[in-house]
Amino acid sequence: MTNRVYIRFWRMPLLLRILFMAIIVFLSFGVSIHFLEPATFPTIFDGIWWAIITASTVGYGDYVPHSFWGRLTALILILLGAGIVSSYFGTLAAAAVTKQDAYLEGKLPFKGNGHIVIVGWNERSRELVSKLIYRSKPQMIVLVDETLESNPVKSKFVHFVQGKPHVDDTMMKSDIANAEKVLITADRGNNELQADMNSILTLLTIKGLCPNVKCIVEILTAEQVINACRAGADEVIQSNKLTSVFMMNSLHSNGDGLLSTVIQQFEESRLAAISISEADLKKGLAELFFEFQQKDKLLIGIKRGEETILNPPHSYKLENHDELIVIK
Repeated sequence: MTNRVYIRFWRMPLLLRILFMAIIVFLSFGVSIHFLEPATFPTIFDGIWWAIITASTVGYGDYVPHSFWGRLTALILILLGAGIVSSYFGTLAAAAVTKQDAYLEGKLPFKGNGHIVIVGWNERSRELVSKLIYRSKPQMIVLVDETLESNPVKSKFVHFVQGKPHVDDTMMKSDIANAEKVLITADRGNNELQADMNSILTLLTIKGLCPNVKCIVEILTAEQVINACRAGADEVIQSNKLTSVFMMNSLHSNGDGLLSTVIQQFEESRLAAISISEADLKKGLAELFFEFQQKDKLLIGIKRGEETILNPPHSYKLENHDELIVIK
C-alpha cells in the first residue's frame, strides 16, 4: 500500500508534488509550534499562519517563538520551507513561460467551436486574416502551417498550429470537428501541380477526420479541379483563372482598372444565395429587385442548379429550386 502511494506521488506533475510537499511542511511545523509554545500560538491555525509567513520569507512579526525549541523549529522551517516555496514559485514561473512559448510556437491544441481554419501562410492568407480579425465582430481563426516557427499574427483571435496539414495529429490540434469552415491555400513555393497535390492531400486528411466540415480549397491548375471535387471539396477557387480574368479585363478596358475597383467594393459587401419562397414565385423579377433595393440589397442574378444567370431579363420565369443572388 505504501509503495503504491509512493509511486503515485512520483507520477504526479512536478508542480503538484512541490505544492503537496509545501502543504505538508506548513501543516507539520504549524501544529508543532502550537504544541511547543501554546501561549504564543494559541490555535493550530495561528501556527500554520506563522509557518506560511516564515517559509515564504514575508515575516510580519505578529507571531515570534521565544523558547529554544521554538526558535530551533523556526530555524529548520526557514532552511527547509524557504527552499520548497522558492522551488514551487520557480517551477510555476517556468511552467507559465514554457506554456507561453509552446503557444507561440504552435504546439498547443485549440479548443473551441465555430472557428475558421486557414491552412498555409502567404500573402493571400495574411490579407484574409487581417480582414477577419479587424471586423466589428471578429471570428476566431486557427492558422495551420509547417514553415512558420511562431505565430505571425499578434492577435488573441488567431491561434497558430505548427505542423504538416496532411498529418492527422496536426489537424486534430485545430479542433477540426468543431470548425465552421476550412480554407486550404495553395503553396506557390512549389510548382503548380505539386502545390495542387499537397492541397488535395490536405483536403483528403480533413475530410477523413471530419466529413461534414465545409472545405474551400485553392487550386492552381485547371485539370486538378475535378480531383479536388472528388476529394470532397465544397468549393474550389481557381486563383489562376481569376487572375487571368483580371488581366483580360485590364487589356480591354484601356487600363482604367474598372474590374479591380468593383471587386474591392466586396470587402464590405458580400454575395449571398437566398432560397426562393412560394411568395416570391408569384412575383416578377422587377418586383423582387425593388423589394431587395428597399432592404439595401442588390439582386444581380439567379442560380439554377449548376447554372448562374447574371442580370436576367424581367420576363425570366422563376422555379421552385432557384436561388436569388444578391449583394448584401
